[in-house]
Amino acid sequence: MEHLGIIGGTGLYKIGDLEIVKEHDIDTPFGKPSAPIVEGKFKNSDPLFFLPRHGINHSLLPSEVNYRANIFALKSLGGRRVVSVSATGSLRKEIKPGDMTLVNQYFDHTRGKRDSTFFGRGVVAHISTAQPACPALSDDILTAASEAGLNLHSEKTYACVEGPRLGTRAESLFLRQSGCDVVGMTNLPEAFLAREAQMAYCTVAIATDYDCWLDDPDQHAQADEIMTLYFANIEKVKSLVRALAAVKESPTPEWIKGCLKHSLITPPDQIPEEHKQWLNILQK
Repeated sequence: MEHLGIIGGTGLYKIGDLEIVKEHDIDTPFGKPSAPIVEGKFKNSDPLFFLPRHGINHSLLPSEVNYRANIFALKSLGGRRVVSVSATGSLRKEIKPGDMTLVNQYFDHTRGKRDSTFFGRGVVAHISTAQPACPALSDDILTAASEAGLNLHSEKTYACVEGPRLGTRAESLFLRQSGCDVVGMTNLPEAFLAREAQMAYCTVAIATDYDCWLDDPDQHAQADEIMTLYFANIEKVKSLVRALAAVKESPTPEWIKGCLKHSLITPPDQIPEEHKQWLNILQK
């Protein structure tokens, strides 16, 4: 069984009807996760893990999130599939505020402030991110959305910006013209770290606004309005998570769950001893 992990973004700090089995307050070689990881289950579902990305009280900026610790902690507990739930701005008229979008591509527009890889310090790997979202997990999410009666845009591109400020209109237009469909601040390097950890990963994005590319300034994103709309639609996300927990999981492709076989460059006998323990967990 490939245990499911849910990383909750803005507004998703707990799932009310999740029966809590245990809380895991753990350390990792990369520091502490954003919060203790909740292990729980819905009625008639397998156990899953839940982690609020910004902390229980939303105390972490996007660039302050310890993405490495979050992903490593989920993997060390047995998580093998990760669904990120995130608030985003829409760069497309057809993705209306309140709509949910399933992402299959990412555009990294961050500024290098975030620890973006597990590797370095004597261990070298170069993973492929040509297909950063897991197609099997994407199919399961689409199945869950259908069974829950939810509309879900799919095969869209997520632009990740540094934040914490909201973007300029020039930036919004640039991202839109670059082929991006939604914009947020948190899913990178998270998605790429999940791949380094050989975990299936997908983003479910909730559009809260039209960012600021429209001519009408009344349509430009404001933080308080973002939160209001997000909270108004959070029940749809919870319904999707409940439905996904009940879907018979599709096997993760070998090119994801075995990707380090083709990506690790440093010969095993040359890897420093202090790195072998965490690397073994990534390779499980």
